[in-house]
Amino acid sequence: MADARRMVEEYMGYLRGARGLSEHTVAAYRSDLLACVDVLASFGRTSLDDVTLDDLRMWMAHDAKRIAKSSLARRTIAVRGFFAWAQRHGRLAHDPAASLSTPKLSKTLPAVLNETQAEALMDTADMEPSDERDPHRHALALRDCAMLEVLYATGIRVAELVSMDLDSVRYGNRTITVTGKGNKQRVVPFGAPAQRALEQWTGEGRPRLANARSGSALFLGARGGRVDQRVVRGVVHREAARAGVPDISPHALRHSAATHMLDGGADLREVQEMLGHASLQTTQRYTHVSIEQLKARYAQAFPRA
Repeated sequence: MADARRMVEEYMGYLRGARGLSEHTVAAYRSDLLACVDVLASFGRTSLDDVTLDDLRMWMAHDAKRIAKSSLARRTIAVRGFFAWAQRHGRLAHDPAASLSTPKLSKTLPAVLNETQAEALMDTADMEPSDERDPHRHALALRDCAMLEVLYATGIRVAELVSMDLDSVRYGNRTITVTGKGNKQRVVPFGAPAQRALEQWTGEGRPRLANARSGSALFLGARGGRVDQRVVRGVVHREAARAGVPDISPHALRHSAATHMLDGGADLREVQEMLGHASLQTTQRYTHVSIEQLKARYAQAFPRA
C-alpha cells in the first residue's frame, strides 16, 4: 500500500503544521499508522478505500496479542485521527474508523488517572476530530484541546480556568496568573504541549468565535461569551470516554496532576503553592494517593508482597 504510506507522510505534515504536535508525538503516530498499514496489507487490503470497520477491528485483535492495552489505545487514537483527516480532505470517500472504540484501560483509583491513562486522555484531546471546512466546529475543537491541556498541566480548578483572561497567560516564561479562592492570585507554570494548544486556540480558534460578548475572556463558549463551567465538565467527560479511561471530572484531573507531580519528586509545599491550598494538610491527601499507588505496584511486582 504505497499510496497509504504517502498519505501517512502527508498526515504527518498536517500534524506538524496545522496541529503543532511535537516531533516526538509525530514520530509515535507515524510508527503506529505504518504498523497498522502493514497489518491491513497482510489482510489483503491493497488500498485504504477498501478498508472497513471490521478490518480495523481485526487489526486491533491482531495487535492486542502483542502489545499492552495502553499502547493499543494510543494506536487506535492515531488511526481514528488519520482516517478522519483523510475523509475531511477528500482523500477517502468514507471514514471506516469513525465508530472504532478505544480499548478500555485498566482502572486503578476511581478519582485519579494513572500517568498512562492521563497520557491517553491528552493524546485523544490532541487528536480531537476537527473539520476545517466548518470553522465554528474547528474552533471549538481547538478550544477543547487547550482547556484540557491547561487543566492537566496546571492542576487549576475549573472555576479558575473559566475566569482566566487573555492577559492571564505569559508565553515568554510559560506561566499563568490564576485568581483562586478568597480572590487570591497565584502564578502557575505550564509546559510546551499546553503552550502549543493555547497558541493554536488564541491564534486560530478564538478569533472565529469572538464577538461583542467576548471581552477579554480567554476561553469562549459556542456563542462567543465566556465559557461556562458545565461546558468544561462536559468536555472532560466526553474526552475521557473517547480515550477509554475512567470517567473523571475536571476536579479529578486536578487530583491527577497533583499526584503525578508528587510521584515525579515534587516537594509537597511546591504542590501546595501550585494548587493554591491554604493549608498543607489539604495537599497532604495526595501523598495518600501516591502511597496507595505505590502499594498497588508493590503488590503486583514484589514476589513476597
